[in-house]
Amino acid sequence: MDWKLRPARDLDLAAGERWRSLKRERGLVGLAVNGAWRTLLRGYFRLFHRLKVEGRENLPPPPFLLVANHGSHLDALVLAAALRGEAARSAHALAAGEVFFGSRAGAAFAAYAINAFPIWRGRTKRGEIATLRERLVEDRLVYILFPEGTRSRTGEMGPFQAGLSTIVAGTGVPVVPCWIEGAHAAWPPHRKGPRPGRITVRIGPALPSEDRAALTEACRAAVARLSGAP
Repeated sequence: MDWKLRPARDLDLAAGERWRSLKRERGLVGLAVNGAWRTLLRGYFRLFHRLKVEGRENLPPPPFLLVANHGSHLDALVLAAALRGEAARSAHALAAGEVFFGSRAGAAFAAYAINAFPIWRGRTKRGEIATLRERLVEDRLVYILFPEGTRSRTGEMGPFQAGLSTIVAGTGVPVVPCWIEGAHAAWPPHRKGPRPGRITVRIGPALPSEDRAALTEACRAAVARLSGAP
């Protein structure tokens, strides 16, 4: 095997900048914190939400994009808890920058524990999308994305935004649809914190990402089928 040594992408960034940067790479501290956080998450979901994961065999090896319905702050956490092995270690939730990275403490937690990358509503630049695409392929990452763009207030799935196709179309990276059931009831947007309740994640077969024009609706249809609704 040929090894190619390169400096870390975030080598020249100060801590505060690194937490909010799409170039952020995890060092030993980040790996340890994120590993401990994943262990706590799995224990929490097992005890308080009796988490059930169906279709884990549909997950390809990284890289891939994981998309799902969005009705709760638990959604990204439950998908991260459902992953195993290399996929779990490579997973980055694409999170609203103004919500999770607005303060220094929030940015540190989102970066180290959740391993999230910030997406700033209305001001994400073309170069930042290019960085996401490059890292997805080169670093063999897993992105967790909610194409509705915001949490549903009713639990019903809304339309998907076209941003997912911008990130993945033409890369050859597959998109894996998921349905999250029970998270909205456990922690709906109007509550300050979660309550116990069963959560189920259904993972469907991966979709190819080459047809950019049809990708967004194909993903929404695949997620909707996993809901079991007519």
